[in-house]
Amino acid sequence: MRIKNFSTPLLLGALLLSGCAQIPLSGQADAGWTTLFDSQSNLNSWTLVGDANWRIQDGAVQADFLRSKSPSYLVTKKTYQNMEIRAEVWVDSETNSGIFIRCQDPVKVGADNCYEVNIWDTRPDPSYGTGAIVDVAKVSPMPRAGGQWNVMEIIAKGDMLTVKLNGAV
Repeated sequence: MRIKNFSTPLLLGALLLSGCAQIPLSGQADAGWTTLFDSQSNLNSWTLVGDANWRIQDGAVQADFLRSKSPSYLVTKKTYQNMEIRAEVWVDSETNSGIFIRCQDPVKVGADNCYEVNIWDTRPDPSYGTGAIVDVAKVSPMPRAGGQWNVMEIIAKGDMLTVKLNGAV
């Protein structure tokens, strides 16, 4: 997972991967990009919120077990205002997951105080399912992410948010 800054960092980016999820580690370092995970990574630059079994395994950041009913998050310790995020994600078809950006409170992460780019193929209201920004931008038809590798790209520049899943906006 990599992030590209457009300006001085101000707000927090957060990542939620509950259920069975993986983000592969990348060793690439392109100009202007900050690598959040790479082949040398550990989770020291992240704050763990909640009680999942976050770990680096088989070249990916993984969590596949929640010890409680509360969600679990990995939250960047650095803050970012304008950003491009590129994440390769594998989730189970039942996984309720997502990438949260511009969070107001790094401890109380949720769609009510962050923008949540959703990854949830079985969401009861599919208009805010996989690929949607919960309560902000619906998706139709909803793409399916479960059981396969997906590339999610998020651009947050000023008041403009763009989400691509596997190249589709």
